[in-house]
Amino acid sequence: LDADPSSVAEVLGPLAAARPGLRVPGAADGWEVAVRAVLGQQITVVAARTLAARLTERCGRFPRPEDLASLPDEAFPMPRTRIATLRALAEAAPRLESPADAHALVELPGIGPWTAGYVALRLGDPDVFLPTDAGVLRALGTGAREAARRAEAWRPWRSYAVAHLWASL
Repeated sequence: LDADPSSVAEVLGPLAAARPGLRVPGAADGWEVAVRAVLGQQITVVAARTLAARLTERCGRFPRPEDLASLPDEAFPMPRTRIATLRALAEAAPRLESPADAHALVELPGIGPWTAGYVALRLGDPDVFLPTDAGVLRALGTGAREAARRAEAWRPWRSYAVAHLWASL
Protein backbone atom coordinates (compact mmCIF):
# COMPACT_ATOMS: atom_id res chain seq x y z
CA LEU A 1 0.00 0.00 0.00
CA ASP A 2 3.02 2.26 -0.22
CA ALA A 3 2.30 3.10 -3.84
CA ASP A 4 0.49 6.32 -4.63
CA PRO A 5 -2.33 5.37 -7.05
CA SER A 6 -1.90 8.60 -9.02
CA SER A 7 1.81 7.86 -9.54
CA VAL A 8 0.97 4.36 -10.74
CA ALA A 9 -1.77 5.67 -13.06
CA GLU A 10 0.58 8.29 -14.49
CA VAL A 11 3.09 5.63 -15.54
CA LEU A 12 0.59 2.98 -16.67
CA GLY A 13 -1.64 5.44 -18.55
CA PRO A 14 -4.52 3.81 -20.43
CA LEU A 15 -3.81 0.42 -18.86
CA ALA A 16 -4.77 1.79 -15.43
CA ALA A 17 -7.59 4.07 -16.59
CA ALA A 18 -10.17 1.27 -16.76
CA ARG A 19 -9.53 0.20 -13.15
CA PRO A 20 -8.42 3.24 -11.13
CA GLY A 21 -6.90 2.41 -7.76
CA LEU A 22 -6.42 -1.31 -8.49
CA ARG A 23 -3.85 -2.78 -6.12
CA VAL A 24 -1.51 -5.74 -6.49
CA PRO A 25 -2.84 -8.63 -4.39
CA GLY A 26 -0.67 -9.00 -1.31
CA ALA A 27 0.04 -12.04 0.83
CA ALA A 28 0.07 -12.68 4.55
CA ASP A 29 2.08 -15.89 4.24
CA GLY A 30 4.99 -16.04 1.79
CA TRP A 31 5.39 -19.78 2.33
CA GLU A 32 1.82 -20.44 1.22
CA VAL A 33 2.22 -18.22 -1.83
CA ALA A 34 5.40 -20.10 -2.80
CA VAL A 35 3.78 -23.52 -2.41
CA ARG A 36 0.71 -22.42 -4.37
CA ALA A 37 2.95 -20.99 -7.09
CA VAL A 38 4.80 -24.30 -7.42
CA LEU A 39 1.53 -26.24 -7.42
CA GLY A 40 0.27 -23.95 -10.18
CA GLN A 41 3.23 -24.37 -12.51
CA GLN A 42 1.96 -25.15 -16.01
CA ILE A 43 -1.62 -25.94 -14.95
CA THR A 44 -4.82 -23.94 -14.64
CA VAL A 45 -5.69 -21.90 -11.57
CA VAL A 46 -8.63 -24.25 -10.91
CA ALA A 47 -6.39 -27.32 -11.03
CA ALA A 48 -3.86 -25.66 -8.70
CA ARG A 49 -6.62 -24.81 -6.21
CA THR A 50 -7.76 -28.42 -6.30
CA LEU A 51 -4.24 -29.67 -5.57
CA ALA A 52 -3.85 -27.21 -2.69
CA ALA A 53 -7.22 -28.27 -1.27
CA ARG A 54 -6.28 -31.96 -1.42
CA LEU A 55 -2.95 -31.37 0.33
CA THR A 56 -4.63 -29.18 2.94
CA GLU A 57 -7.25 -31.85 3.59
CA ARG A 58 -4.58 -34.52 3.90
CA CYS A 59 -2.50 -32.43 6.34
CA GLY A 60 -5.41 -30.94 8.27
CA ARG A 61 -4.01 -27.45 7.54
CA PHE A 62 -2.20 -25.73 4.72
CA PRO A 63 0.97 -27.86 4.48
CA ARG A 64 4.02 -26.52 6.29
CA PRO A 65 7.57 -27.60 5.33
CA GLU A 66 7.52 -30.54 7.73
CA ASP A 67 4.20 -31.74 6.27
CA LEU A 68 5.51 -31.70 2.70
CA ALA A 69 8.69 -33.47 3.77
CA SER A 70 6.81 -36.29 5.48
CA LEU A 71 4.15 -37.02 2.85
CA PRO A 72 4.70 -39.99 0.53
CA ASP A 73 5.07 -39.25 -3.18
CA GLU A 74 1.63 -40.79 -3.76
CA ALA A 75 0.07 -37.88 -1.85
CA PHE A 76 1.16 -35.54 -4.64
CA PRO A 77 -0.94 -36.10 -7.80
CA MET A 78 1.50 -34.27 -10.05
CA PRO A 79 4.65 -34.81 -12.12
CA ARG A 80 7.73 -36.08 -10.28
CA THR A 81 9.65 -32.92 -11.12
CA ARG A 82 7.07 -30.79 -9.33
CA ILE A 83 7.15 -33.14 -6.32
CA ALA A 84 10.94 -32.71 -6.25
CA THR A 85 10.51 -28.93 -6.34
CA LEU A 86 8.07 -29.00 -3.42
CA ARG A 87 10.45 -31.23 -1.47
CA ALA A 88 13.39 -28.88 -2.19
CA LEU A 89 11.26 -25.94 -1.07
CA ALA A 90 10.30 -27.81 2.11
CA GLU A 91 13.92 -28.75 2.82
CA ALA A 92 15.10 -25.18 2.36
CA ALA A 93 12.09 -23.88 4.35
CA PRO A 94 13.00 -20.36 3.30
CA ARG A 95 12.00 -17.29 5.23
CA LEU A 96 9.70 -15.55 2.78
CA GLU A 97 9.01 -12.16 4.24
CA SER A 98 10.31 -9.81 1.57
CA PRO A 99 10.60 -9.59 -2.20
CA ALA A 100 14.36 -10.22 -1.88
CA ASP A 101 13.62 -13.51 -0.12
CA ALA A 102 11.32 -14.47 -2.98
CA HIS A 103 13.80 -13.57 -5.73
CA ALA A 104 16.33 -15.90 -4.05
CA LEU A 105 14.01 -18.87 -4.66
CA VAL A 106 15.51 -19.30 -8.14
CA GLU A 107 18.42 -21.03 -6.41
CA LEU A 108 16.13 -24.01 -5.73
CA PRO A 109 15.66 -26.72 -8.38
CA GLY A 110 12.43 -26.32 -10.33
CA ILE A 111 11.87 -22.69 -9.38
CA GLY A 112 12.43 -20.30 -12.22
CA PRO A 113 11.90 -16.61 -12.84
CA TRP A 114 8.09 -16.84 -13.14
CA THR A 115 7.62 -18.59 -9.78
CA ALA A 116 10.11 -16.41 -7.92
CA GLY A 117 8.75 -13.29 -9.58
CA TYR A 118 5.16 -14.17 -8.75
CA VAL A 119 6.05 -14.68 -5.07
CA ALA A 120 8.01 -11.39 -5.05
CA LEU A 121 5.05 -9.59 -6.62
CA ARG A 122 2.70 -10.96 -3.95
CA LEU A 123 5.20 -9.98 -1.22
CA GLY A 124 5.16 -6.37 -2.32
CA ASP A 125 7.78 -5.83 -5.02
CA PRO A 126 6.15 -3.09 -7.12
CA ASP A 127 8.30 -3.72 -10.20
CA VAL A 128 7.93 -7.38 -11.19
CA PHE A 129 6.89 -8.26 -14.72
CA LEU A 130 6.00 -11.83 -15.69
CA PRO A 131 6.70 -11.91 -19.45
CA THR A 132 5.89 -15.61 -19.81
CA ASP A 133 2.63 -15.57 -17.83
CA ALA A 134 -0.21 -16.93 -19.98
CA GLY A 135 -2.69 -14.32 -18.73
CA VAL A 136 -0.29 -11.45 -19.34
CA LEU A 137 0.41 -12.67 -22.86
CA ARG A 138 -3.28 -13.20 -23.59
CA ALA A 139 -4.16 -9.72 -22.31
CA LEU A 140 -1.42 -8.11 -24.39
CA GLY A 141 -2.04 -10.28 -27.44
CA THR A 142 1.68 -10.71 -27.99
CA GLY A 143 4.65 -12.95 -27.30
CA ALA A 144 6.98 -12.86 -24.30
CA ARG A 145 9.74 -10.83 -25.96
CA GLU A 146 7.37 -8.10 -27.11
CA ALA A 147 5.58 -8.13 -23.73
CA ALA A 148 8.88 -7.58 -21.92
CA ARG A 149 9.78 -4.76 -24.30
CA ARG A 150 6.44 -3.01 -23.74
CA ALA A 151 6.69 -3.48 -19.97
CA GLU A 152 9.87 -1.40 -19.80
CA ALA A 153 7.69 1.70 -20.11
CA TRP A 154 5.81 0.67 -16.94
CA ARG A 155 8.82 0.79 -14.62
CA PRO A 156 8.81 1.11 -11.61
CA TRP A 157 5.21 -0.15 -11.42
CA ARG A 158 5.28 -3.30 -13.53
CA SER A 159 3.62 -5.40 -10.79
CA TYR A 160 0.64 -3.07 -11.07
CA ALA A 161 0.67 -3.53 -14.84
CA VAL A 162 0.48 -7.30 -14.30
CA ALA A 163 -2.49 -6.85 -11.94
CA HIS A 164 -4.25 -4.64 -14.51
CA LEU A 165 -3.55 -7.11 -17.31
CA TRP A 166 -4.94 -10.00 -15.26
CA ALA A 167 -8.01 -7.94 -14.31
CA SER A 168 -8.64 -7.17 -17.99
CA LEU A 169 -9.26 -10.82 -18.83
